[in-house]
Amino acid sequence: MGQCTRYTTDENRVLLSVIFTENAAGKVAELIEEEGNPELKLRAYIEGGGCAGLQYGFRFDEFKNENDHIAVTNGITLLIDPQSFKYLSGSTIDYVEDLEGERFTIDNPNAKKTCGCGTSFDIEEEN
Repeated sequence: MGQCTRYTTDENRVLLSVIFTENAAGKVAELIEEEGNPELKLRAYIEGGGCAGLQYGFRFDEFKNENDHIAVTNGITLLIDPQSFKYLSGSTIDYVEDLEGERFTIDNPNAKKTCGCGTSFDIEEEN
């Protein structure tokens, strides 16, 4: 499994990380092959919206930005911008197939409130 890791200094090891599972990388590899563009990378991001306040998003991107956090699993690259990484630190990005269907999932320990669909969350406790 690949991990995006942020360091404070060269001597300081893992402070925050995001795990990109082999299941997720395998599905991304299939999708990249279908697109016919081996330069594609999966970008995970957070944006405002959804029923809980913030929502997860995924898209393909050909280019890595200078400040992106990167995880590589089985040769497949996951990119996360610094703002989204703050919300995703400690998360696991996976791909599951179950009775609910096939989908990418994010197990985010920072989420204090989530919606029923699993794509929207908030980091603040409800009063």
